[in-house]
Amino acid sequence: MSLVGAFQTTYSSPGQSRRAIIIWSLAGLISIAFTVLAFFPAAWMMVLVESASAGRFTLGDAQGTLWRGSAFIGASPDGNHPASPLLPGRFSWQLSPMLLLGVVDARLENADALSKPVSVTGNWHQWLVSPATIQLPAERLVALGAPLNTLQPSGQMKLAWQSLQLTEQGGKVDVGGTMDLEIDNLSSRLSPVKPLGSYNLALNWQGSQAAIQLASTKGPMLLSGFGLFKNGHLQFKGTARAQVGQEQKLANFLNLLGQHGNEKDVIVLEFK
Repeated sequence: MSLVGAFQTTYSSPGQSRRAIIIWSLAGLISIAFTVLAFFPAAWMMVLVESASAGRFTLGDAQGTLWRGSAFIGASPDGNHPASPLLPGRFSWQLSPMLLLGVVDARLENADALSKPVSVTGNWHQWLVSPATIQLPAERLVALGAPLNTLQPSGQMKLAWQSLQLTEQGGKVDVGGTMDLEIDNLSSRLSPVKPLGSYNLALNWQGSQAAIQLASTKGPMLLSGFGLFKNGHLQFKGTARAQVGQEQKLANFLNLLGQHGNEKDVIVLEFK
């Protein structure tokens, strides 16, 4: 080999050197990006949850990473006050890194609240949530603010759902599916009658709204009504009345719930 040939073999042209630098720089940046994503702290998710809910919900004591972590779920009455625990137990999650390629495959667990692990599958814009049931002590509802913090409810609540289809469109999430909320032995510190009764609230989700039907399963306070939950706003109209023989004991409490209707012992419940 000639001296010139050896020189050309050993030293690349300036153009080749620039390409090599660019390639190695990109490889370094990609490596750094994947390293950051791999150890993306779970605590950062708290910021995302608070931002999406205007501060109404938060993750407490978040531990782990975006891909595998755990936290408590809390709620604030208006987003400006400190959050209080909303759901019992600690939620843990596992999220597949395939999310980076547009494939969602997640698993959520909480032995204290969920009847079984919940899976969420889909893509960046559409998700399928597996059926499950979640337990919620009614006492935790005070974290949501007025009027629940005044009524100070107690009792057991159980929210069950079949498969839910969620679709993101234009920054909003549409929901398809049904939910069923059972409220057992509901009581209030403002009522001398304990418990007030047990109730069922059925929700039929279609897009951004849910049709609501409320019914009593046992007294002594009987509730019924229909409504619509749309874009975060509740419209509801129903009635509350006392079982025969309980009218006098429940009179003051029923007056706190609404106005008397055409019938003397019937209270009209209305939210607009």
